[in-house]
Amino acid sequence: MADTTSARPSARTSLAAGELETVAGRLRAANLAFARRYPGETASRQPVHTVYGGAQLFRADAAQKLGAVALRALEDYAPDAATLGDALGIGGHPKLSEIHARVADKLRREPVEDYRIDFEDGYGNRPDDEEDGHAAEVGAALADGMARGTLPAFIGIRIKPLNEELRARSIRTLDIVLGAVHERAGALPERFVITLPKITLLEQVEFAVTVLERMERTLGLGTATLRFEVMVETPQIVLDASGRSLLPRILDAAQGRLAGAHFGTYDYTAGVGITAAHQRMRHPACDFAKEMMQVAFAGTGVWLSDGSTALLPVPIHRATDGKLTAKHMAENRASVHNAWKLHFDDVQHSLVGGFYQGWDLHPAQLVTRYAALFAFFLDGIDAAAARLRNFVEKAAQATLVGDVFDDAATGQGLLNFFLRGLNSGAITEDEVQRMIGLTTEEVRERSFVKILRNRGGKSA
Repeated sequence: MADTTSARPSARTSLAAGELETVAGRLRAANLAFARRYPGETASRQPVHTVYGGAQLFRADAAQKLGAVALRALEDYAPDAATLGDALGIGGHPKLSEIHARVADKLRREPVEDYRIDFEDGYGNRPDDEEDGHAAEVGAALADGMARGTLPAFIGIRIKPLNEELRARSIRTLDIVLGAVHERAGALPERFVITLPKITLLEQVEFAVTVLERMERTLGLGTATLRFEVMVETPQIVLDASGRSLLPRILDAAQGRLAGAHFGTYDYTAGVGITAAHQRMRHPACDFAKEMMQVAFAGTGVWLSDGSTALLPVPIHRATDGKLTAKHMAENRASVHNAWKLHFDDVQHSLVGGFYQGWDLHPAQLVTRYAALFAFFLDGIDAAAARLRNFVEKAAQATLVGDVFDDAATGQGLLNFFLRGLNSGAITEDEVQRMIGLTTEEVRERSFVKILRNRGGKSA
């Protein structure tokens, strides 16, 4: 083959070396500031859901008990893949047997990923001495769970709002819980988080930060050990009286403590005047608020969570003499399946919209939480694997697979799809390696750019 090097024109520039130093220095400072604020998705695992339970009911083995109830619901109302598929409207799914098997496995192995001990809506307003007692019991149960290894991977408490009526009660409860668990265990549970509900003012977040700083000093905890998530459930947090959104300003006010933002479906829809009959997760008003959350927190590392499905999968008939008629059994199954279908569709809607976490209010909802997750990831996994594998092999050159164009941003998006599938339990690490040709270390790197850089930018 002829040498064509000499035929190439020489590369010339019109700017002298160093001519743009001053201007580049200003740009560099701005670029670095931008990178600090928008570091991208965190490399740590995000839970796929948060189970909320009243504080008065919490025990060290709560997660295991919820898992047992969920598994029993699966066995009673969807003992085989075909029944589950019919209930959820995915009877023709090519991987239905895998979905059913993986749901059962997940319920046995890790039924609850994140649990929030609720002192707010799920608890109500009680006499001070009663809430003091429950707060102390929660702290003791957390310490017991730490010692026994029974707590879920993520856990925390939801306190009452920081308005004038409930602020003092809210902080007292938090103080008692933290003091009780720290006194018994000498530490807090890993990945412990505090949920701040019904935020309406930036000053509420600033107050929370000050309180947490003082609690850390009192308990001898490291700086920023106590992290929180905010509830997005009032119109004022989306758009305040000045016509600005509080959401991006909360990130600054949190001073590095903001772990997540959770959408509150029913408080928010009520707050914008939607009647109870139409308050649902897929209402357009909810999509608007969640899109605001996505824009405000994109690239910041703050986790986003959708809300809950209020219709619960529970039987409508109870056996009074240990038996149910065939008619009552059929009606019970229809009731559970109807609620399962609604929850399944709600979770799928969240996933399509880019919300990979949501609330669950009843143990039987764990069945459809994981069924929806696994169906979502297994649906498009073969096509996504082909696109990502082709892109890696081409070393980040823009490619076509069929009629789909992929560029570098899409490469990271495809990798994120597999990472979230791994975290949810929908797919295994061995399957990812086999399907997309990445090593375990590369998958855990979580960065498409780093994977390509480490490969030297050469075709595989």
